[in-house]
Amino acid sequence: MSATEEKQKGEHNLGLIRKYQSGDNKALEMLIEENIGLVKNIAKRFYGRGTEYEDIVQIGTIGMIKAAKSFDESYNTVFSTYAVPLIIGEIRRFLRDDGIIKVSRDVRKKGSVILHAKEEFQKTHQRDPKISELSEICGYSEEEVVYALDASSPVSSLQESIGNDDNSATIEEMTASDTNEIETVIDNIALREAISHLPKTQQQIVHLRFFKELSQQETANILGLTQVKVSREEKKIFAFLRKEL
Repeated sequence: MSATEEKQKGEHNLGLIRKYQSGDNKALEMLIEENIGLVKNIAKRFYGRGTEYEDIVQIGTIGMIKAAKSFDESYNTVFSTYAVPLIIGEIRRFLRDDGIIKVSRDVRKKGSVILHAKEEFQKTHQRDPKISELSEICGYSEEEVVYALDASSPVSSLQESIGNDDNSATIEEMTASDTNEIETVIDNIALREAISHLPKTQQQIVHLRFFKELSQQETANILGLTQVKVSREEKKIFAFLRKEL
């Protein structure tokens, strides 16, 4: 799709959204019909988990409807990029709450306890706790902590930062706006969620090394580490991300 065609599609989508938000349900039907490929691309990522592909597409479509309802032109982003997290979130909620992947009340309760402990730890120590620390505080195994946190994790916002300063990259800046590159969009959102599960120091290394594009030595100087330590942590990061993705 050329830049001109992309712009025209974006303007067409925006026109349909305006009509729908003004009460024209036919405009919503057209919006869904013309953008169903976006939902199908995302649905493929969740196929094979015990739910029919067409059912996943239907659930994803609900996410697109929510995106159309809440889309605001002031976001200064194309509709497809805005819609991706909402579609993914709707599918994930279905698989967890109503589909084959169930999250028990026990896991939800543990997740609530762990998140509360995490907030209290952050207030007291001014940093994120390690999994081992949460395990000790809450009396759960490290495996239980990781699973409960993942089950409780919210869908990421497009405006959420990767790093810990005002100049950090956001999900929107990481993702492509071209609808032909939707696979890249989805991959980047999955990557963002995986990075969020890393310890704080490793998140800082990812931000400095791969978003700020600093050398290992420059990163080490900023974080008060050795270059060797940064190199070792990178290997751990890559191993973790390969497992998660």
